[in-house]
Amino acid sequence: MATTSEQFFLEGLIEHSQSVFLDVFSPNHGDRCEGCHHVPSDMMLPYISRMLMEDDDVDDELSDHPALLQVQQPFAQILSSPSDNGDTDGAKDLLQDAAADERTLSLTLSEGTYAVGAFLKGMEEANMLLPRANNGFRKDELVNKMVIRESSNHSGAKKRHASNDRVEEEEVIRRIRKSMMMIKEPSDICAHDMLDDLMSGGYETYIIRGMKSLRIAMANNEVEKTSKKSSRRASANVVDIHTILILCAQAVSENDQMRAGELLKQIKQHASKTGDVTQRLAQCFAKGLEVRLLGTGSQAWQLLMADRLSIVESIKAHNLYMAACSFNKVVLHFSTMTILQAMVGKTRLHILDYGMRYGFHWAHLLRLLVSREGGPPKAVKITAIGQPQLRPCPVELIEETGRRLSKCAHDLGVQFTFYAIRKKLEEVCIEDLDTDPEEVLIVNDHFNFNTLMDENIFFDDPSPKDTVLHNIRKMRPDVFIQSILNSSYGSSYLSRFREALFYYTAMFDMFDATIPRQSKSRVMLEQELFGRSALNVIACEGADLTERPEKYKQWQARNQRAGLRQLPLEPDIVNYMKDKVRSCHHKDFLICDDGQWLLQGWMGRVLLAQSTWVAEDAS
Repeated sequence: MATTSEQFFLEGLIEHSQSVFLDVFSPNHGDRCEGCHHVPSDMMLPYISRMLMEDDDVDDELSDHPALLQVQQPFAQILSSPSDNGDTDGAKDLLQDAAADERTLSLTLSEGTYAVGAFLKGMEEANMLLPRANNGFRKDELVNKMVIRESSNHSGAKKRHASNDRVEEEEVIRRIRKSMMMIKEPSDICAHDMLDDLMSGGYETYIIRGMKSLRIAMANNEVEKTSKKSSRRASANVVDIHTILILCAQAVSENDQMRAGELLKQIKQHASKTGDVTQRLAQCFAKGLEVRLLGTGSQAWQLLMADRLSIVESIKAHNLYMAACSFNKVVLHFSTMTILQAMVGKTRLHILDYGMRYGFHWAHLLRLLVSREGGPPKAVKITAIGQPQLRPCPVELIEETGRRLSKCAHDLGVQFTFYAIRKKLEEVCIEDLDTDPEEVLIVNDHFNFNTLMDENIFFDDPSPKDTVLHNIRKMRPDVFIQSILNSSYGSSYLSRFREALFYYTAMFDMFDATIPRQSKSRVMLEQELFGRSALNVIACEGADLTERPEKYKQWQARNQRAGLRQLPLEPDIVNYMKDKVRSCHHKDFLICDDGQWLLQGWMGRVLLAQSTWVAEDAS
């Protein structure tokens, strides 16, 4: 049976029974220093360092989290203190501090060797509560190398483990888990308070305030802007990261492991999550290429999906994106104004939403409907689709959003009904909807159809994308509002990599022009939210590949084949959107229309598109 990292580490400590860690946790530690024996530093200290930090890039993101600091503090001090004989008094002080934290967390860390084992387990529990960097999957590989190197020195250590000691260790782990659950509660309360505040009307105010703060920060940062441009020119003279990235992807596609590994080393030398835009992009893509080379794309993706960001961090990153970028604001305003226009002279509304998340924009729509000319509607109904798998949003979160929307509607005096359907997108049909002939039916999708497979695994069956469009036609909505990511991955890995590189280059360049470089939330936005999607595109295949976008002209052909007819864009809506983007956002944002699609992008590259549709035979 394979030896776990904790067992291996404990076996090493048993072999060196007079180690410095046993001395630190011994009651008589202050009386014995000269006779202590140290565990070999090439085994213990690197391992503890990895468990504390997991990767150099993770340190600054996790170091401020109170849950981790509470568990980590005494051990980090021990590791950072000199190990010479003159530190006996300092170690005694550390022991007293550790005892205080021990009482706070209700831990019994006085059992020598198993104190370290409990610490390692505690660190794992703490890490489960925190956002991980994508590099975490390299830990097991490094530990396995340590096991191979040291196994000959510790082959007999397992025999010294008694069953009662294992019971004690499990009890310590249980207490750590209980303590960490107690630590987690305040953040959950904070998240719920934040969501309630945003739903009750603070969302629009928060975004406006965020836009003003970013504008002031960027205006006061002219020196940094100049340095960024000069550093960008300097780096371009030294190395062309984009070319090396494409060459590395080509080597990967040709299964040239040696060549790809050499190129990946060059990329890492010019990668930094806090550097200029090229270095941040290289940091993001290097992770995906490394996972691809290791052949662990599926495992890494499953770990990332299970290791979700906290609600507070996710909302902060989302709100920063909304304040810095016009894309989502235009998408939501376009949908809202289209629905308001469809509701002129109508009193009942039914929205079928493919892939709801927090639902702040629907609360905003409710407030606009209440204040419209002619009075509030008699009834509003929202049916939200929650897919059984983790992506794009768990049903539990959708149901929680429904409860908040119900409270918002009650406060506004609107009769409101909310349904959540747990089905795949392509399986939702007219029979699943409780429709009323008097209600205006709006079908809305914001980028979720990009996750559908291009074709079914059985070639005789239709594509899931075609299936969902046929089902929408049968629903005969008053308006189908479609929002898509304008990209196409093609049929080869290299073409997919190139398209992803162009897309993320535009996004990272946009962030660099609108968000200060020192912003921690920007790092979270780039390396966690966008970084996860980039890793999926670069490292995964088959069912694990979650994004399969198409160009807007490809979607237009699909929609028409499915029996849908495109509606013309309303000039008033288009002109309003253009004025807002040009007056409130960076000059390099693109907004235009083509073939009845409203297009958005950055510096001439089209990244998003929206259009409206009805059944082909609808009046």
